[in-house]
Amino acid sequence: MATQATAPRRISFLQTAITLQTLTIFLQAVSAGLLLTSSYGELLHSVGARVMYGASMLYLLAAVLAWKPGGGSLRPVWHASGFLVLASVQVVVGIAHVPSVHLPLGVLMFGLSVLALARR
Repeated sequence: MATQATAPRRISFLQTAITLQTLTIFLQAVSAGLLLTSSYGELLHSVGARVMYGASMLYLLAAVLAWKPGGGSLRPVWHASGFLVLASVQVVVGIAHVPSVHLPLGVLMFGLSVLALARR
């Protein structure tokens, strides 16, 4: 019986960036819960916001690098750009303390990030 050898699947920089972004958004939800229950929650949520925003910028960079030199699809660049816009809005409404927008937008961002991760 002959078996086919399969090459190990490489994880791309784009997939790593989307994974990091999804993880940081999930950790933001955890730190939001800590924000309500502990004294150090505000610090964790604030630091996490910066990390999440950086992960969104990394996602855009990875999408551009996958598109431009590799001749890939432009679609991930549009998705990453849109996500960076959502992250910017999220930061602004978070600083302005508008939870009626901040919380649903966070849930939307997590869902979109999981969807982007599942597509890769």
